[in-house]
Amino acid sequence: MGRCSGRCTLIFVCTFQLVTALERQVFDFLGYQWAPILATFTHIVVVVLGLFGTIQYRPRYVVVYAVWAVAWITWNAFIICFYLEDSELLTFNLSRHRSWWREHGPGCVRKEPAAGLGPPGGQALVPGISCALEHSYVEALHSALQILVALVGFVCACSVVSAFTEEEDSFDFIGGFDPFPLYHVNEKPSRLLFQQTSLPA
Repeated sequence: MGRCSGRCTLIFVCTFQLVTALERQVFDFLGYQWAPILATFTHIVVVVLGLFGTIQYRPRYVVVYAVWAVAWITWNAFIICFYLEDSELLTFNLSRHRSWWREHGPGCVRKEPAAGLGPPGGQALVPGISCALEHSYVEALHSALQILVALVGFVCACSVVSAFTEEEDSFDFIGGFDPFPLYHVNEKPSRLLFQQTSLPA
């Protein structure tokens, strides 16, 4: 078996990014996090575009993916700082929810409010008690994973674009990739034009 090329690696990274982005999208929907929902949706579209460009040898699509990877790294760095600051900006102030992990974190014990004291939607907004990991750290870990995968994707995308452009530069449109084709045309084209061909009756 041969080693995995940069193209093969980028296909794997894009597939892994799709899985992690879909998982993150589910938890953002559960927590009513509208800004991350929009950003993750855009990320999913661009990763699919990058995957298509990698499979179909379209360097422009891979370049779009590489540029988006830089923007995605910046967005996730902002998210890490944001959650560690614990602000409400990501909900666009449309919801009182901050993060699904705040109420349902790993190891959290939910404290239900007394009857009649809960919010008028029926859903408790009481954070979990004695969580093994705070919700801000869970969200920061999600974003750190996204940054790590996006960095690997960016490096692979640059490698793939470089390989695609080298292949385009070395391609001979008459002889293919072979710099010294086996055939040489020694006849003049005018002689070929005047040859008579007979059509079967």
